[in-house]
Parts: sequence; C-alpha cells; structure tokens
Amino acid sequence: MIDELKKISSKLESKIVFNKDIGKETWFRTGGKAKIFISVHNEKELDIFLNMLKNENFFVIGAGTNLLIRDKGYNGVILKLGKGFNKIEIINDYVKVGASILDSNLSKFAKINSIENFEFYSGIPGTIGGAVKMNAGCFGSETKDILTKVNLINSNGKNVEIPADNLHLKYRSSNLKDQDIVISALFKFTYGSAKLIDEKLKYIKNERNKKQPIKEKTSGSTFKNPPNHFAAELIEKSGCKGLEYGDAIVSDLHSNFLINKGRASAADIENLGKKIIEKVFNKFNILLDWEIKLVGE
Repeated sequence: MIDELKKISSKLESKIVFNKDIGKETWFRTGGKAKIFISVHNEKELDIFLNMLKNENFFVIGAGTNLLIRDKGYNGVILKLGKGFNKIEIINDYVKVGASILDSNLSKFAKINSIENFEFYSGIPGTIGGAVKMNAGCFGSETKDILTKVNLINSNGKNVEIPADNLHLKYRSSNLKDQDIVISALFKFTYGSAKLIDEKLKYIKNERNKKQPIKEKTSGSTFKNPPNHFAAELIEKSGCKGLEYGDAIVSDLHSNFLINKGRASAADIENLGKKIIEKVFNKFNILLDWEIKLVGE
C-alpha cells in the first residue's frame, strides 16, 4: 500500500504524508500519529484512493473538532477532504455545500446573502461533512431542520444521493457509517431580515464567549445530553467541575468541555472522561455517552 502511494503521489494534487503527527491537528492538540494521512484534492482522486483502500482501515476527519486520537495513533489511513470539496453555491431555492466547508463559513455565506436559519452554524466548530453525520446543532437548531439531501460515497464505494428523511437524523446521530464519505449537502433556505440574522449571530457569539472556553485546547461538548437532562449540569452536580487527570481538566466555564492545559496526553483526556462517566453514574444512575469520537489504539 505504501509503495503504491509513493509511486502515484507525484502524479496527483492530493498531499500524502506517512507517519503523520495527526493528534496535533485536532483541537485538543494531542494524540498519536496516523500511519498514512491523505489530504484529498478532489472527488476524482478520492475515487483513486478508495479503490486502493478496499482492504485497509480508513477514517475521515474534518476540522479536527469532536475528535481525540489515542496516543498510540491510528494504524491505517486518515483522509481529509481538501479544496475540491470546498464550494458553496445557490441553486434555485437551495444551497449546495461542499463537505469540507467550515460550519462557520456557511453561516457567514448565509449572512452575506440574507439567508436565515443558518445562524446556529456560527457556534459549531467543524465541517459540513461532520455536521451531517452527527446532525450537529446548538442554540435550539439542528442540521436536520434545514437539510434536504446528501451526496456521498457509501461504504460500498458507490456515489449516491440520499434524502435527509432517509438518514434517520436524531440528536447527534444519523445512520451513516464511518466509511460513508459525505461529498456535499443540499439545504433548503429562505431569505430573511439582515437585521434579525445579524442579531442572532451576535447573540450566539456573546453566549459562546460567556459560557464556553473557546480559546482553550478543547474539542467542544464532550458528552451528549441524555434524554431530559443537560450533561454539563449532571457533571457539575456530580462534583466534577475543575476535576483533573494528568494535564487535562474539566472547564470551570462549562462542565461539558474538557481542556488540555498544555501537556495532556490523549490518555489523560480519555481517563478524565471516564472518571466523569463514573461519577455521574454513581450519583444519578445515568450513563453519559461520548459525543467526541475516540480513534486509534
């Protein structure tokens, strides 16, 4: 596999790196290496790589949010969609968005064009591909509220279009598999008041600045909210605010955010999460479910 990639690398626009220190590319800024990392330039080259990867483990990442690469790394191929998947265009009453577009950039595009109901994406650190897969949302809105259909390459290597209704989009989940690669998403939209859109964006920005440690090495919400509960509230009432493990700590600003103070290993962060799960379960008999993705060994 490595020899094959070396042979074709000079003929492609995609960037191939062996033994890539991928953990440093996540928002936690820690973790292990990937055996092979490929920044895929466009869909044509993605098809080439997928044909080569039929018997290989691979994983697709976006902006490196909601992701923890374990310290021993990932013994396979990590794909990241590049410039060829970074396009936004209005088609009649829909917005077509490439999978590598940042959620915040889609929100900016919507603001410039006075398109409403996309404001919540300004508060989500990630890409549209990830937002579709996990039905990302915040401040009372979710991806499923505006998503119409998705173009993807499924786990069988086929390029398909799937209506949003067939994705079983629920709270922070869908029926898409890890090996299903979102290429683009189609959103329905309506035009709105530029003033109201701007007010919503300012509100979200102010709320995040006040309540989330957005300037720290963190990966966003660590755990999903259990039914009828807020994870942050359960964590705080379980005495976990400020809890530490190694150089990882629970944020004083928002208890559902774990922070790398500077030298935390991926194991520090994962073990801190496990301590939180144990404490919350012992107090409330509620089992927290990870929202961040744990990858590797």
